[in-house]
Amino acid sequence: MKREDLTEKLLDIKREKGWTWKHIQAEIGGLSPILITAACMGQMKLPKAQAAKAAALFGLSQAEERMLNEAPYRGSIPQMPPTDPLIYRFYELVMVYGTTWKELIQEDFGDGIMSAIDFNMTMEREPNNKGDRVKMNLSGKFLPYKYYDNEDGVPEYGFKEG
Repeated sequence: MKREDLTEKLLDIKREKGWTWKHIQAEIGGLSPILITAACMGQMKLPKAQAAKAAALFGLSQAEERMLNEAPYRGSIPQMPPTDPLIYRFYELVMVYGTTWKELIQEDFGDGIMSAIDFNMTMEREPNNKGDRVKMNLSGKFLPYKYYDNEDGVPEYGFKEG
């Protein structure tokens, strides 16, 4: 079985049982609800305890449980640019604001990147009389580039210089 097959199996069971992601997240527990959903979608791994809970919930085999605990091959969007309108809007945000985010982050923090590994994310519904809004909070650790073989007072990392 490939990881994509397990994802499809989980989605089929979710559909058949009429479960919501909130129900699945509550049953598995121990992690961010977003991370649990991402793991079920094949983009993250579950720690052993959560993989066991997911296996019990979905009625999975031991091999499938172990697969939930393996580091996945990430990046499930089948083509770029994405064609799904919701996913495309995130792509569009990066195309329009990516250079702006880069400039503002590096001006404030220095020469580096925002981690998507040491990362937190929340999502909530924000009521609005003109139509509810999706509020997302993304928080990634700043990782400065290392300036190797640095000499003559050149800093070791690209943190913003005072």
